[in-house]
Amino acid sequence: MSEQVAQPEKIAVVGGGSIGVAFALVFARAGHPVTVCEPEADRREAVPAELAAKLTALAGAGLLTESPEAITSRVTVEPEMATAVAGAALVQECVPERLEVKRSIFAELGAVTGPETVLASSSSAIPASQTAEGLSAADRILVAHPGNPPFLLPVIELVPSPLTRPAVVATAHRLYAGAGMSPVTVAKEVEGFLFNRLQGAVLREAYALVRDGVATVEDIDTVMRDGLGRRWSFMGPFETSDLNTRGGIASHAEKMGPAYARMGADRGQHDPWTPELVAEVEHQRRALLPLEHWEARVAWRDERLIELLQTTDPSAPNIPHRIRKSDHDRNN
Repeated sequence: MSEQVAQPEKIAVVGGGSIGVAFALVFARAGHPVTVCEPEADRREAVPAELAAKLTALAGAGLLTESPEAITSRVTVEPEMATAVAGAALVQECVPERLEVKRSIFAELGAVTGPETVLASSSSAIPASQTAEGLSAADRILVAHPGNPPFLLPVIELVPSPLTRPAVVATAHRLYAGAGMSPVTVAKEVEGFLFNRLQGAVLREAYALVRDGVATVEDIDTVMRDGLGRRWSFMGPFETSDLNTRGGIASHAEKMGPAYARMGADRGQHDPWTPELVAEVEHQRRALLPLEHWEARVAWRDERLIELLQTTDPSAPNIPHRIRKSDHDRNN
């Protein structure tokens, strides 16, 4: 007797704007039935066409394993909240970034969903503790902040409040990862979470450099696009620094730490890379990449940059290269 195959869990999306449509695509593409709750008639009419247009673009790039029609058939649009979220394992809120609006939505969601339904906010700045304060469903509410658009940028920040149950975070992580996203759990509520704090640090310095007459807007964008951005498209800042200096991240901190401290002081910042902090970062990096695999990972980095050059720059010569991932890459 064959085992019964579990049916994909239902996902509900509250809000039929651009982020709501994008999340509907993410989950429907992964096989989930999705219901979008949208009270405005014109937006309800627009959702299917917008979804189809995005899926057609992905299909044209060879990025779908099914037809756009098969994926859109999993998505329905409903005006009523209770109908839309009935039986959902996860509700993704995608309404405007106003605290009073979100609190009203989550108060209603708490009343019309079961005790195991994950209630996730797409907020890019409002912490879950503010949204959930005093609500009956506070232990099921967390922030799930995506990159934009989430069907092309898979990272999603899961930011629970102190009241969010660990089981809720675990379920959210499973559902997002199962839909092809890259969930990261943020250990503490901080304004901007990870995505916007990192992005904000770059933007603050970019604005300051223009203000101080150091460079033009175009020059700064060129440095990011043709330099930092190319490496950061497949590595983060810690791995980039780790691979830039023989001896790894500890050697990089020893050589470059004082210069970065002076740059920070120039902007009125005092965030020293203390020996204890560097030791912790080195410990985490070496757990990910033992130093004996450092050379192989550097070769992997160079191969990825060659691939990127050939695919993004039509004027680049046809540089012969081997596509080979290191043992570290295959195992991680």
